[in-house]
Amino acid sequence: MIDLDRLDNDLAGWLDRTLVRRGLLAPAAFEDAFVAVVTSTAVDPEDAWLAFYRNTMAALCGTVVPGGTNAELKPVHERAAELTIGPDVVELGCCFGFLSLRLAAAGNRVTAVDLSPGTVALLSRTAPRLGVEAQCLDALVADARAVPRPSGCADTVLAVHLLEHLPEQAGVDVLAEMLRLARRRVVVAVPYEDEPNPSWGHVRRFDGDALAALGERSGRPYTVTEHHGGWLVIDR
Repeated sequence: MIDLDRLDNDLAGWLDRTLVRRGLLAPAAFEDAFVAVVTSTAVDPEDAWLAFYRNTMAALCGTVVPGGTNAELKPVHERAAELTIGPDVVELGCCFGFLSLRLAAAGNRVTAVDLSPGTVALLSRTAPRLGVEAQCLDALVADARAVPRPSGCADTVLAVHLLEHLPEQAGVDVLAEMLRLARRRVVVAVPYEDEPNPSWGHVRRFDGDALAALGERSGRPYTVTEHHGGWLVIDR
């Protein structure tokens, strides 16, 4: 059993390395196993999730966490925060919402969008317990291809580790929606993998050429860079 003070998002990497890659856990069962491990760490599952969020946010934001955790997403989120122009921000495919929470804590007004009602509900319940004010974070259930928000509603629209979960045409559609929502900047981040990792639900691999092709489709100035994966930034 994992202690509450050691529970964080690096659990996902541990499960992948120790169970999935050894054939002890099917990729399709990964999400259920992850939730089962998290909720087994406390009598009240809400307390377990709160510890999970607190420890992960501490690791991602660079503070010391008992157990010496090393957040695998830390450099990705740091880069995303550096590229974000505020104050109005939309994050598509937010998952647990760690990046959205970070940006809200920095003073931005963030709309965190995900297709999973359970994940969005968890973020909505947990954010106030982490001290994030309601006016700073709006968690929204929506398809990233059709977000019920007006055009130009955000200074920056982010899709950080989202497009690798989608078929090519769906990724093109998401980028079009990002361009509609953003009045200043679009930021896309993807991992560079030899093969898509099924544990994370990846169905597509990216490289610099694939990101550049998306940038060309936008018809706007763009840059492609590499930093713990690939980054496409499109400015208006």
